[in-house]
Amino acid sequence: MKLFTKNMVILLFVVLLAVLPLYIARGSEFGGADGLASEAIMELNADYTPWFESIWEPPSGEIESLLFALQAAIGSGFVFYYLGYSKGKQMANKRDQA
Repeated sequence: MKLFTKNMVILLFVVLLAVLPLYIARGSEFGGADGLASEAIMELNADYTPWFESIWEPPSGEIESLLFALQAAIGSGFVFYYLGYSKGKQMANKRDQA
């Protein structure tokens, strides 16, 4: 099997993994763990008061999502840079030993 074909099969699986759960659960309400945790705490103890509040709250949910995605992108950039750097270093060491 050619490399291009293998990559296309893998890409198809990735797309299916991303789209299929959304298709199966269409019409469902998606919520975060923070909201569920707050609800559970209030059910257990209605008089609960948080220890502290946020220093800054984003002006909208879109900004909050943007900041979260930016944080994820920067983090994955560091991780994959390190993986690529390590692989390049390993290949350079192999080439120097040959």
